[in-house]
Amino acid sequence: MALLIGSFTLIGAGFIGAEFFAKSDRGEFLVQIEMPKDVSIEQTNQVTQKAEDFLRTKREVKRMITTVGQSSEGNMGATQATAYKSEISVQLVDKKDREDDSYIYAAKIKRELQDVLVGAKVKTVPVSILGSAESAPLALVVTGPELDSVMRFAEVAKEKLGKIQGAAEIKLSVEAGNPEISVTVDRDKMASLGLSMQTVGATMQTAFSGNTNGKFRAGEYEYDINIRFNHFNRKNINDVSNLLFINDRGEQVRLLQFASISESSGPSMLERRDKSTSVTVQAQAVGRPSGSIAADWEKSLVDAERPVGVNYVWGGDMENQSEGFGSLGIALLAAIVLVYLIMVALYNSFVYPFVVLFSIPLSIIGALLALALTNNSLNIFTILGLIMLIGLVAKNAIILVDFTNQRKAEGVSTFDALIQANHARLRPILMTTIAMVIGMLPIALASGAGAEWKNGLAWVIIGGLLSSLFLTLIVVPVMYAIFDKIINWFNRNKKKESIDELMVADYEHRELSEDGFTPAHL
Repeated sequence: MALLIGSFTLIGAGFIGAEFFAKSDRGEFLVQIEMPKDVSIEQTNQVTQKAEDFLRTKREVKRMITTVGQSSEGNMGATQATAYKSEISVQLVDKKDREDDSYIYAAKIKRELQDVLVGAKVKTVPVSILGSAESAPLALVVTGPELDSVMRFAEVAKEKLGKIQGAAEIKLSVEAGNPEISVTVDRDKMASLGLSMQTVGATMQTAFSGNTNGKFRAGEYEYDINIRFNHFNRKNINDVSNLLFINDRGEQVRLLQFASISESSGPSMLERRDKSTSVTVQAQAVGRPSGSIAADWEKSLVDAERPVGVNYVWGGDMENQSEGFGSLGIALLAAIVLVYLIMVALYNSFVYPFVVLFSIPLSIIGALLALALTNNSLNIFTILGLIMLIGLVAKNAIILVDFTNQRKAEGVSTFDALIQANHARLRPILMTTIAMVIGMLPIALASGAGAEWKNGLAWVIIGGLLSSLFLTLIVVPVMYAIFDKIINWFNRNKKKESIDELMVADYEHRELSEDGFTPAHL
């Protein structure tokens, strides 16, 4: 019991972290470069070429693919077209040919590039299975009635996350300061000049976004013709102010005659969650499991002052982790119940299967200790290993209990039957356990790309089997003896009650006979 409680304290003390997926070194990462928002795509390209030249000098870099004018944001491979952003996909040499894993190497490259690319923001993010930027494992979705209050609390949460060890590449999903030209229409002036809002809106859309009402047909193919102003005619606020409209009298009217035009800045995009305005605080986890970082982050937010109506919910890996761990917890309980019911049918008893179930906590001791010693986290793969352990370790206890029942049926005492079961079944228990441990060693010691996902599962099984091997031979016989004494005690009490009932019945029979009744009357 002390060992079991001690193994669970390893989680609370932080020796075993929690995360949805284990961090995996796939030998790839993305370098994302962001320039000031008013630069052209040609300027972005020049800076990106400097970054390429720098990366070519690194012997660890094997291959690069560069995209200028857009960057992937990690949302199911979606890309965002922006002239001031670029992205370099970097593939490294094999893990055995470099000193650092891809996460640490990417962090070093970021620091060096920041000195080379003056005036540019540089980020390094892992590559997902889809080949785009991996979604941030740390994500806090701040919701509220209006954007200003949501942004204020999101900035506070971002600042607190920056003080927590292991959090890197912290950003907000909604970027403020995006340059824009604001047009406020005076409806009275517009109506007096003979214009309608429909005419104004359609003309401005055609001028700056274009329309595709015209089509070009070549044989069986049809192509859109996008009609809009040239870039020269839509590059500054004066071009917007002098935009011409034709009113219902055929007269030309300029936009500045009925509207106020000003330069301002606004969010790059608008997000909503559950019909409320939202902003997501995102970050990568480096050196620590995402669950441990999120736990520290949540503690720091308890004292933070929130505007009225502003709340937050977890997204990213924490959201997936709560759902996945809940489902696997139900699967774990279902596995235990099914194992118990099958043994009830085999033993024709509801008591002895409980003895077998005592072997399951014995395996958890070794499994959690193995995770702590090998610096692995509690994730969906290691929990799957715990579920697998239920069937593997119950086998040892079933062998012992079955042999003990056989010897008792032959007339041997419980104590002697347990001693004989340990002696007779030690060899098969050792053989099967050692075979499974050796079979799991190649998976546990694997070091190739993506091996981290499977390492934890193998170590859980190895640790659980070894602790169960030594403790089952002691604890299960002791529990069998205790349950056997309880059963015998109940049987003696039941037998005593039966004898008392017979004595009472015999006494009543004698009293009736003395009163003139014969046994025949009875």
